[in-house]
Amino acid sequence: MLPLECLRPGEWAEICDVSGEPASVGRLAELGLRVGSQIQMLRGGSPCLIAIGGGRLSLRGDHHMQVYVRPISG
Repeated sequence: MLPLECLRPGEWAEICDVSGEPASVGRLAELGLRVGSQIQMLRGGSPCLIAIGGGRLSLRGDHHMQVYVRPISG
């Protein structure tokens, strides 16, 4: 398990944990970013760009919020 920002562009991963303020965690879950979801890192950095559930989501690095993932072999 590693932080989302450690993924390289093009790499796929499964979300293992989303921690932080409950309201923020809930909002990310509404956008599809929840435990068990598969994502692809499109562009690293802050903000990073990920593909999730047929859409794209831009996430800015936030020390109050952390997304942990497990890389998936392609």
